[in-house]
Amino acid sequence: MGLISEVLLLPFAPVRGSGWVMRQLLREAERIYYDPATIRAELARLEAQLEAGEITEEEFDRQEDQLLDRLEIASRVSAGTGNGTAP
Repeated sequence: MGLISEVLLLPFAPVRGSGWVMRQLLREAERIYYDPATIRAELARLEAQLEAGEITEEEFDRQEDQLLDRLEIASRVSAGTGNGTAP
């Protein structure tokens, strides 16, 4: 960009900076969401809730399926065969 365009776009600098921050936050949230260690910890917590009687078998099955889907996506992405549904 030239000097004139930089000067003209200067009022939008906070917006561009905010957009960059939002992209960084989203990237970090997706990294944590699809982290296999995080997913395995959630699976262990879910199993403990089932054993303690805090959730029903149906609720356990539903949440377990969601977690296993996330784990599968994370495995595909780390293997380089992702389909664009995760980071």
